[in-house]
Amino acid sequence: MSNSRPNVLWLFLEDVNPWMSCYGDQTIQTPNIDALAASGIKFDRAYQTSGVCSPSRSATITGMYQTTIGAHNHNSSYPLLPEGIKTIPEYFRDAGYYTFNEGKTHYNFVFELDVLFNHHGSMDFKGAENGSDWSGCPPGQPFFGQIQLRGGKSIGLLKGPGIDPASVPVPSFYPDHEIIRREIALHYDCILHTDRQVGWILERLQEDGLRENTIIFLFSDHGMRLPRHKQFIYEGGHKIPLIISWQGNTDIVTPGSVRSDLVSGIDIGPTSLSLAGLGVPDHMEGQNLFGEHFVERDYVIAAKDRCDFTIDRMRTVRTQRYRYVRNFMTDRPFMQAQYRDGSDYMELIRSMHANNELTPEQAFFWAEERIAEEFYDCDADPEEVNNLVDDPDHAEALQRHRDILKQWIARTDDQGQYPEPAIGLRWVLKQWGDKCVNPEYDTIKKETQ
Repeated sequence: MSNSRPNVLWLFLEDVNPWMSCYGDQTIQTPNIDALAASGIKFDRAYQTSGVCSPSRSATITGMYQTTIGAHNHNSSYPLLPEGIKTIPEYFRDAGYYTFNEGKTHYNFVFELDVLFNHHGSMDFKGAENGSDWSGCPPGQPFFGQIQLRGGKSIGLLKGPGIDPASVPVPSFYPDHEIIRREIALHYDCILHTDRQVGWILERLQEDGLRENTIIFLFSDHGMRLPRHKQFIYEGGHKIPLIISWQGNTDIVTPGSVRSDLVSGIDIGPTSLSLAGLGVPDHMEGQNLFGEHFVERDYVIAAKDRCDFTIDRMRTVRTQRYRYVRNFMTDRPFMQAQYRDGSDYMELIRSMHANNELTPEQAFFWAEERIAEEFYDCDADPEEVNNLVDDPDHAEALQRHRDILKQWIARTDDQGQYPEPAIGLRWVLKQWGDKCVNPEYDTIKKETQ
């Protein structure tokens, strides 16, 4: 089989915000990621469909909203994909590509690794370093591969000095405290480590003579681990870096270019298929970002549903200027019982809130009561702390965003509007036990009494 067909490589980062120098953040320098951006296209407004890994990864790997395919509840391994729906690597494999994955998968549906991948490495994220990724690809056969990098979870792996916590910016929705500064600095350290890994991968591609004919995608599944970032669907939770480089076809992927249109994580798969010359199945909700009939998005959508044992339902509409957030479960606070409980940063903020030491912008997220709607002018308020839902000057824009969400829920048959099946709740209760305190578990608990 001719190797003139391009290879496609996803550098899939975990828990990473776009805090990189090529994205204008000068707190650190990321020369390897910057070089990748300079060799291709940097997308300034790319958003995942969720603020937590398994829903966003399920969406990315299928080119469909996780809420459409029933993969919206975090850490759910029981659903089957709807009939006729396959994953991106399966389409590549059907077309004669060698497929591999190094690191995590974490999809919220039943799948078999051997069906998706010719080679699947361990979960230790070593594929970038030990040569066990594309090295198994037969000569002359193109590959579609994923290298998963720990990203924001690579705490403690940076060789050399880290970032001074005193030098990092602290958003106004966090208290300016040494514990918070340390957390932010650790994320910068993780990005520095990731940048070095990206450099190693690019160097290996060059050494193996594959750089020019390999389309490289670099992106993440969601933001860093602090609250209001990971698991949530504000800017810090689902805005991601996205870079595409193809040195062998600079007519399509123009070096040094920047795009500021709204892009969704569900566009990554269809774009990968299209650039490789493969067709995009009609059922996919994403689109080829370079297609002849590409239509710029007026908005992107993201969803938050059950995360581990924490049952919730939030939806957001992000347009060029505004963010609309709909909180469907106002009977429970934002910061209800969750996996982060017990961490020093959570204990710090909870204590400060109890002692009335938070500003109103900070206390909003920790209050016992939860409002149904939020509306932010992201141009004027990039930190999304000034809720305009009651501002008459923005009433028309607010209604427009309400309508967008209502129509999207109906058009896609958003599965989050329906209760999670008992089989899922039983599985969660078995895993998490007494941590399952939401009322949705009460009926399941009675089964075992």
